[in-house]
Amino acid sequence: MILDIIKKRRSIFPPQYINKPIAKDTIEKLLEAANWAPNHKKTEPWRFKVLTGETKEKLGLFLSLKYLENDPNPKEFKVKKLKENPQKAGAVIVINMQRDPKESLPEWEEIAAVAMAVQNMWLACTEMGLGCYWSSPGLIKYMNEFLDYNEDEKCLGFFYIGHIDNELPQGERQPIASKVEWFD
Repeated sequence: MILDIIKKRRSIFPPQYINKPIAKDTIEKLLEAANWAPNHKKTEPWRFKVLTGETKEKLGLFLSLKYLENDPNPKEFKVKKLKENPQKAGAVIVINMQRDPKESLPEWEEIAAVAMAVQNMWLACTEMGLGCYWSSPGLIKYMNEFLDYNEDEKCLGFFYIGHIDNELPQGERQPIASKVEWFD
C-alpha cells in the first residue's frame, strides 16, 4: 500500500551509502516517477541533470572551492562534507526548475510541482530500498558556473542517491489530530 511506503520514506545521507553505483535503468525509473508529478497548467517545470562517475567528484571539488571562495570563515568539516558527499553517492541528480516563459502561474506553484516530482523519486527510492536525500545548500546559486542552464532555469538542490546495507530507520510523527481542525 502506498501509505506504507510514505511512512517508510526517510532522509538517508551520503555517509550512510555503500560504495556502489546506481544503475542507469534505476535512475531512469526514478526520473519516470518524477515525470508523473502533478503540475498546474501542465507546465512540467522539473528539469534534472544526472551526475555519475567522475562528474560527481568534479561537483564536490566545485562546491568545496566555491564555499572557500565565498565564506570569510570557512569550516574545515564543511569543506570536507561538500567535497566528499557527491563522491559517496551512487548518483547525484541536480534538481532544477524551468520557469514557464509565459509566467502563466505563480512561481511557487512551479517550485511545488518540482518538489512533488522529487517526492515521487523519493518514494520510488524507498520502494527500491535505496537511500536518498535532497540537499539545498546556498551554493546552488552558483550551479550555472558548473553546468549549462537555460534562461529562467534554476537549481533547487541535489538529490543524492545511494545503496544502503541496512533497513530504513523508523520514523516518528505527532498524531495528525494535533494538526487538524474540523469545521461543520
